[in-house]
Parts: sequence; C-alpha cells; structure tokens
Amino acid sequence: MQPTQSDVHYDEVLTNISVAFIQDQDKYIATKVFPVITVDKQSDKYVVWDKNDWFRDEARKRADSTESVGSGFGLSRDSYFADVWAIHKDLGSQVRANQDAGMNLEETAVQFVTQRILLRQEIQWVSDFFTTSVWATDYTVTNQWSDYTSSDPIEDVESNKETMLSTTGFEPNTMVIGYSAWRKLKQHPDIVDRIKMAGMGSGSPARVTPQAVAAIFEIDNLYIAKAIKATNLENETAGYGFTHGKHAWMGYVNPAPGRNAPSAGYIFSWDYAGIGQTVTVNRIPIPLKKAERFEAEAAWDNKVVATDLGVFFPNVVA
Repeated sequence: MQPTQSDVHYDEVLTNISVAFIQDQDKYIATKVFPVITVDKQSDKYVVWDKNDWFRDEARKRADSTESVGSGFGLSRDSYFADVWAIHKDLGSQVRANQDAGMNLEETAVQFVTQRILLRQEIQWVSDFFTTSVWATDYTVTNQWSDYTSSDPIEDVESNKETMLSTTGFEPNTMVIGYSAWRKLKQHPDIVDRIKMAGMGSGSPARVTPQAVAAIFEIDNLYIAKAIKATNLENETAGYGFTHGKHAWMGYVNPAPGRNAPSAGYIFSWDYAGIGQTVTVNRIPIPLKKAERFEAEAAWDNKVVATDLGVFFPNVVA
C-alpha cells in the first residue's frame, strides 16, 4: 500500500499570503480635495468677510487739499465642531495564542479599524460636500454626459467656470467625479477627439487619463472617486456600491490656506490626544477580559466655507 497525498501533507495556513479586501488608500479622496486645517480645540470660530464689500467700485478722484473718499468692510463669524469618530476590534488572549503562523491578527485588526474610519471619512465627505442643496449652484446638465450625441460636457464645465469667475473673481481649480460618471465621460467623443488631436504625430494611442481631461477642462486637480461601500447591514445579503454615485463637483480650493484666503471648503481636524490629521490606532489592554483592544480614532469637521465657490453636478450620466 502506497501513502496518499493526504498522508504526506496536512493543509496549513500559508505564512506569505492571506486574502482581505482592503481598499487602497489612493481610492479615498476625502482628505485630498480640501485643505486639512489642524486645530487645537474641538470647536472654535473664524472670521468671514463680506464678499460684496471687496468688489464695489468706490474709489473717486481726489481734489487738492481734500480727504479721500471713505469705505469699509463688514464681517461675520462662523464656527466648526470636530466630531470624534472611533471604532474598535477586541482580540482575546486565547484566540491570539492559538493563531496559526500564517495569521497576524494584531496587524489585521489595525488594518480593519483603520479602514472603517477611512470609509466613514469618505461617506461623510459625500454627505457634507457631494450632494444637492449644499453649494450656491446645483447644475443639472441639459443632456447627460452618457448621451454622446446631444451632450456637451466641456461647455457644461466652461459655462459654470465663467459664472463663478464673474461672481467671485475666482476660477474653479478642482474637480471630483464619481467613478460611474468618469467611466462614461472618458469615452465621450468630444473628450476623445480632443485627446486624439493633442496626440497627433506622437505615435502613441489616445489614452484618456484624469490628467488629460483636467487639461481639457483647464482644471489643476481632477480626482476620480473610486471607493466602494457595503450597502447591506450585518447578516443581510451582501450588496456593494460606489460611495460617490454618478455625480460631479467643481470648485475653487485655495492651495495656500490662511488668513483672508477664500476656499470652497476646509476640513478642520482636531489635534486631540495626538490624532492630528491622521487616523490614530491605539492598542489598549483589557485585563478583565484578558484581551487587547485595537481602537481607531479621528476627529474632524467638513466645513463648507464659501458656497459660491462650488458647483454640484447631480446625475451627470444615466
């Protein structure tokens, strides 16, 4: 009798590979679009100057030995409040002691809770910035960009850039497009033809990249939102969807935030217990349970600062 394959080998957990659906952090855009302002207090106020005061033509000719004409500016105050978000995963001592060599439960727990905070940041960003009734303009395109015959995405963008410039003095420099919308936009003949013309004679095939489309729109930063979320509750049938839907946003984001620096939005990140701008994970012993807790925490407030420096485009594709 010869030994069988199962006699000479017992299945063990591999030490060099495991499978976990961890989204690449590059897919999250929540902390990339608007400047992140680290603050020392959970809540505070900041000054908002009256926009109209800065655009009125009030200078006058001055006669000899007379005073110059006077003017002034008004202000108001707005405030932020950085909510603290947290989640934990407990690992019991018996489970940790019994884990196979191919597992690293501690490292996995850190990744797990970190991902959950990053996902919350992304979903909260959508709720606070990427929806209707937030910005001064909700622009519904006449023809959706998936209508390759009738739509004109370049003109949709250009007309709103002109409107913003004519009412604020600032041109949009940033755009966010949900992946479902991006998939259709990058195949639009108007976009493809522009890129083909730009690449004539180069010998390379036309490749529609975010950088190429940003150049067409004359936008400095174009972000494609690719994060996904589960749409079901625990123990329900699994379902998934993109966090940002079929929408787009465009606005002016100040590249150098500071005093008297307008921007469509800021993210106020409370430097609470060393959290700062990042997700902090603490390893906390729980002696009573003979367990260790891996707890992720972050504190922020997504704040719309200037509504007229942003335009939301709902449902730009079918």
